[in-house]
Amino acid sequence: MDCFKDGWFTELSPMWPGQAMSLEVEELLYHKKSKYQDVMAFKSKYYGNVLVLDGVIQCSERDEFSYQEMMANLPLYSHPDPKKVLIIGGGDGGVAREVVKHPLVESVVQCEIDEDVINVAKDYLPGMAQGFYSPKLTLHVGDGFEFMLQNQDSFDVIITDSSDPVGPAESLFQEPYYELLKSALKSDGILCSQGECLWLHLDLIKEMQTFCKKLFPVVDYAYTCVPSYSSGQIGFMLCSKDPETNFREPVDVLSKEEVENMEFRYYNSKMHKAAFELPEFARKVLSDP
Repeated sequence: MDCFKDGWFTELSPMWPGQAMSLEVEELLYHKKSKYQDVMAFKSKYYGNVLVLDGVIQCSERDEFSYQEMMANLPLYSHPDPKKVLIIGGGDGGVAREVVKHPLVESVVQCEIDEDVINVAKDYLPGMAQGFYSPKLTLHVGDGFEFMLQNQDSFDVIITDSSDPVGPAESLFQEPYYELLKSALKSDGILCSQGECLWLHLDLIKEMQTFCKKLFPVVDYAYTCVPSYSSGQIGFMLCSKDPETNFREPVDVLSKEEVENMEFRYYNSKMHKAAFELPEFARKVLSDP
């Protein structure tokens, strides 16, 4: 509870040295140590309900859609026929909510290791947790590594919605994990993983990009804006086993009516393309020489 002082929650982490994110708190809703991590939810003054894991903000009701919609739809609209999808993590349900909307998606399996996160989302983030109730979704509470080992060459799209690379999520940013992702994808499969912040973790992003290019013929990085995240930006590492994939050109260009029917508040086809245009300092590091 050291992160609460004078009615404010403050996110302090060695992952973003010299800076902090604070939100004004109206009410602490939940706080308990699960088997895997510290789980907290609180009602903020301007950002609605907020989920915090190990002291780090995971989502807020005000801005979660900018992350969920882009994480789900960048890979889905880059694949010509994404019928079968696997989600690793994403215990708040937001990515699942977006994936099941896609008209071509027939089945979704979600592997979340921490059941406490799922239950807290159902209680305090109902707008996100609605994804858990779709008939398309099968929820597997357990280890995503073990699940993929038992389901090789099975999925059109795999999405890893993980927390930052400390604690239980650290291994999800390393090469062996991406090798496992590759083996669980079909021959033309696509993956999208949480890819950290350009302002804070450019070296890590470059390291991930380097080993991904050894494994996949097509690798790209995109990003979105999320005000409640440290530095207000988060990225996505996208990889494809199909050498013909072009992440920067969505397979389907959506009309305004289609965007409205899908109830998107952030994603559209222009945002899809724009997400891959990097600021110059990042482009110099991440672009091929």
